[in-house]
Amino acid sequence: MAEYLNKNNFYAGADYGLDPDFGKGESFLGFETSYRTPASQIGITTDARSANQLGEVSKKLSTGVKTIELGSISNEVWESVPKHQLKEINRLKKLTGVDLTLHGPLVEPTGVSRQGWDESQREQSERQMWSAVQRAQNLDPDGNVVVTFHSSNGLPTPETSVFNEKTKKEEIKEFWVVDERTGNFQNVQIEKNYFEGQTQPYTKDGIIVELKKKNEDAWNKALQSVSFHAHNGSSIVRQVIGKEAEEEGKEGDETKDDSKKRQEYILEYYKKYGTPEGEKVIKNAGPYGDVTRKSMQELVHGELYLRDAYGDLRNLFNQAYEAAKINKDEKTLEKLDSYIKEISPKVKDIRNPEKIHELATEIINGINVLKSIDAPKTFTPLRDFAIKNASETISNVAMNAYNEFKDKAPLISIENPPAGMGLSRAEDLKDLIVASRKKFVEKAKENGMSESQAKDHADKLIGATWDVGHINMLRKFGYGEKELLEETGKIAKYVKHVHLSDNFGLEHTELPMGMGNVPIKKEMEILNEYNKKAKKIIETGGNWYQFFQKSPLRETLEAFGSPIYGMKMQSYWNQVPVMSGGYFAGQGATLPDIHFQTYGTGFSGLPTELGGQIGGRSRVSGNPME
Repeated sequence: MAEYLNKNNFYAGADYGLDPDFGKGESFLGFETSYRTPASQIGITTDARSANQLGEVSKKLSTGVKTIELGSISNEVWESVPKHQLKEINRLKKLTGVDLTLHGPLVEPTGVSRQGWDESQREQSERQMWSAVQRAQNLDPDGNVVVTFHSSNGLPTPETSVFNEKTKKEEIKEFWVVDERTGNFQNVQIEKNYFEGQTQPYTKDGIIVELKKKNEDAWNKALQSVSFHAHNGSSIVRQVIGKEAEEEGKEGDETKDDSKKRQEYILEYYKKYGTPEGEKVIKNAGPYGDVTRKSMQELVHGELYLRDAYGDLRNLFNQAYEAAKINKDEKTLEKLDSYIKEISPKVKDIRNPEKIHELATEIINGINVLKSIDAPKTFTPLRDFAIKNASETISNVAMNAYNEFKDKAPLISIENPPAGMGLSRAEDLKDLIVASRKKFVEKAKENGMSESQAKDHADKLIGATWDVGHINMLRKFGYGEKELLEETGKIAKYVKHVHLSDNFGLEHTELPMGMGNVPIKKEMEILNEYNKKAKKIIETGGNWYQFFQKSPLRETLEAFGSPIYGMKMQSYWNQVPVMSGGYFAGQGATLPDIHFQTYGTGFSGLPTELGGQIGGRSRVSGNPME
């Protein structure tokens, strides 16, 4: 009965210090004091659906928290927050001593949309992020306010991976690629290649091999098509104008000079073919008119093949050149530039009917050049493409922030979205941060900053927000606690900020900590090795407030074993449920007076659920018990 009463906020008597199960629950009770988290490091977010952020901050201040994060998930709502409100919020900060952070609006920093990728879309996202950073400066002009942005918003997961519980290995089932020239995406399904012996689960290295084959196959098919058309067209032209005779010296009784004259005559006439003058010549040719007309028709057929081949060759050449520029392939660029110099003087004559035989020769030469280079990387892994473009956006925003605000610039903190979305894994987040810092250093050096200074500023201005609830959703892909902790270990040294929400790994439910299966104790142990003072913001979404109508603050403080008093000594928040115990320590009195004072000596003093008359409020929901 004591256990029942305790769970429902009734007096349950004191827990016994000699109980072997004491302190082994899911809270931090029983942990070393060094792992407890001070309440000053735990903050709460405002309602991101409201443009009245001043009113939201005022409400959150009444909870007593020391850190408040302004939510601005929707860019439309964030743009509706009047600028004077942010300055008023800064005044409240000065009056109350709270710390402020900002969750920036959800934008796609890569520039990817449902229609594909577009550089102008990336630039628009960059402007939205920069606007949020500029406005965030109003919250704390004298400090480095943390501004969180998601690594992606709407980007499909570049690689769909599952964890095979039998083999204990990660398997990649499919991945996305992008054609950088067009911005179009394509999904590549991983299939076992029995013909070439590839029957093992695909890894990241396997993706590189698969993509190389895909690029080579696409390139070879394209060259084959051009070659086929060029060969057909060239054969027809040679047959009609007697090109074979020119090369071999004779064709029957025809001399080489006669053959050349015949070619010149045919090409000169072909130039007039289809005009009134040409039709007149055919009409006056008598019995030879039909033969001439047939030869001209064959030449038209051959030229169409060659023109088609030339157009495809030009497109392939441009594709190879663009890919070589993107990948900085100097060797390939050198070969292609050499061919440009060779063909440039002849381009003006390509459409001249008299030069049709030269057109065939140049197409064959061009095909040989394209065959001699490596297959261009037409398709790039979406992951690499996304990191390249997102890092450009993030580094530009950070650089703008430093240029305008110097040492007081806001800090750009990149958050992992829910597992299953683009760039949601620790490795993705780490690589994005490293790439963003590297580009920041390059931009800063161009502005005259030393490399060491640039690296220091990059490390300070660009970091990670680690959402423990988002990464926990890897469980729905078969991953377990071991793999979750490995994810935290990969990103730990980059983490500047932590978002707290719990779930059971299948849905983005955002419960208070301790109410799902996020291994928060072990995760905090890993994170504390690098940044023990990182702010931890409670992110419980609409479901918790909708269903339970209460703040998640107390439950979170209990889960973290936070000290109730500022001197970080006993008592702790996770002891709150048992703090109504008797006045005796240790085993306590067998029948202390407090029992009788509270419940009396009859059944009427029992809770209503047990047939008595005493009501109360549920500890979980806070609602009256009837």
